[in-house]
Amino acid sequence: MKLLIFGGIILNTIIPEKELNNLADRLLQVYESRSPIDFYSNEIYLDEEAAYSLQNKLIQKKCELYNEKVCGYKVSMTSPETQSLFDTNEPAYGTLTTSSILYDSSTISLESMFEPLLEPELMIILKEDLSVGATEEEVFNKCEIAAGIEIPDSRFKKWFPNFKLMDLISDNGVTGKVVISDKSKYTGDFEGLENIKMELYYNGKKIKEGVSSVVMGNPLSSVVWLSNKLGKYNKYLKKGMMISSGTFINPIPIKQGRYKAFFQGVGSIEVYFSN
Repeated sequence: MKLLIFGGIILNTIIPEKELNNLADRLLQVYESRSPIDFYSNEIYLDEEAAYSLQNKLIQKKCELYNEKVCGYKVSMTSPETQSLFDTNEPAYGTLTTSSILYDSSTISLESMFEPLLEPELMIILKEDLSVGATEEEVFNKCEIAAGIEIPDSRFKKWFPNFKLMDLISDNGVTGKVVISDKSKYTGDFEGLENIKMELYYNGKKIKEGVSSVVMGNPLSSVVWLSNKLGKYNKYLKKGMMISSGTFINPIPIKQGRYKAFFQGVGSIEVYFSN
């Protein structure tokens, strides 16, 4: 039995089912109360497996409560820079449910969120199930690639950049919303995916730029990582699922106004934030 000393207390890293349910319920209550809570890492230690188990509990309860379905995943920390911030050498994932997905030109009230950030990303939409151990080439042949903007958000107070990895995983990978274009699609070849340039505008003024190679060298590599990671938990990427592949830039705080991202060879997407 694996033990860990945390805050001077010896802890068993195997978390009882009752405790996982309690932690999931507390996060779920934040959706109703609109009052973020303190980091779980301040009071308990969860290893990666326990944190993903907690995420699963949260998603199961959320889907049952709000009659939602799992429709995909988001991948976070897809660059060495972001991984180094949280003492890990791989990304992490969150689960997208029905209410997570919005489409091009949506309007989002900032009051409906907690402390949202903005990340321009590519969205991978699967046309077929992926094989176990799928390669980047298989993903490419079985998907469409669209413009997207992810809006990470958390149920924890003052979460960025203060959270620990277990907080991020437990809180469903800090999933907020994902805005996806249903019009723009990538029509280039496989090699071109490594050098897609992105420009981000705020109220018509260019504020950031990035390139797809920062996402694990190729955004499809994050889907390959996700497929392998999910396989360890007996989960698989199926036809119709959407994957937010990872951000082209460091996340930025959101202000009221219109954001528009242009992805070379893919198209554009925009979202408006109201108070």
